Amino acid sequence: MSVEKLEAAKKLEAKSGGWRAQALQLAAIVLAVFIAKGALAEPFYVPSGSMEPTLLIGDALLATKYPYGYGTSSLPIQINLPETGRVFEGTPKRGDVVVFRWPGDRSQAWVKRVVGLPGDRIQMRQGQLFINNRAASLKPDGTGEAEDDNGNVEAAYRYVETLPNGVSHEIFKMRDNGRLDNTPEVTVPPGNLFVLGDNRDNSADSRVAVRDGGVGLLPMDNLVGRADAVVGSWDLGMRSQPVWTWLSGFRLARFFTAVH
Repeated sequence: MSVEKLEAAKKLEAKSGGWRAQALQLAAIVLAVFIAKGALAEPFYVPSGSMEPTLLIGDALLATKYPYGYGTSSLPIQINLPETGRVFEGTPKRGDVVVFRWPGDRSQAWVKRVVGLPGDRIQMRQGQLFINNRAASLKPDGTGEAEDDNGNVEAAYRYVETLPNGVSHEIFKMRDNGRLDNTPEVTVPPGNLFVLGDNRDNSADSRVAVRDGGVGLLPMDNLVGRADAVVGSWDLGMRSQPVWTWLSGFRLARFFTAVH
C-alpha cells in the first residue's frame, strides 16, 4: 500500500472513530435524561382549574417520584404492562398534592390533593370535609377568581382549610349547596387514596365515580409522584392575543415556587 493510501485510511478510521464517540456520548446523554426523568422527577402541565387557587391553568409542575416509590405508572413513557405493584413504596401524607394516572385512561396524568388514606372515613357535609368524623377547619380568606377550562372567570370565596394533621392550604368555593357538597361517608380501602381538587365546585375527584368522569377511589399503584414545585407558568388566555404580546402572559412570580 502506498503512503498516500495509508494516510487516507488512517484519516478515514480516525473520522469514523470520532463519529462513533459522538454517537456514544449522545446516547449516554439521552440515557441519563431518561433515567433522571424516570427515577427522580418529571414535568407535567396543568390543563384545568380543578386545583385553583393552588395551581393555575398553564402551570408547569415538577413531580418528584421517589417519595412514593416506583411502578409502571411512574415510567417516563406509558406502555401497556401488567400492574405488579411498586418498589420502594411510600404512602402519601394527608395534604400532599399528587400527580397520578387517571384510572379511566392511564395515558392521562391528573393532579389532586390527598385527603384520605387507607382506613380513613371521608365525608363532605355542607361543603366541609370530615375525616374520621373530625371536621377540617375552614377560615375565610377573602375572594378570588376561578377560571374554568374555557377561559371563563367566576368569582369564588377563598378559604384556608386545615386538615386534622395540621396541614393548611387554600381552597375555592363558588357556591353553597353544590352538587358535591354532601356525600355519603366512604371508608378508604387498603391500597387506595381519597383525593380532592382545591377548587371544590369544579373538580371531578374521588367524590365522582370513574364511570362518570371522576377519579373514584384512587389506587396507589396509579401514583406518578408528588407535585413539589411550579417551574413555570403562562396564561393560556394570551393565545387569543397578538403574538407580540405573548411574553406578557408569563407569570414570573410563579416560576420556581413550592406547591403547598
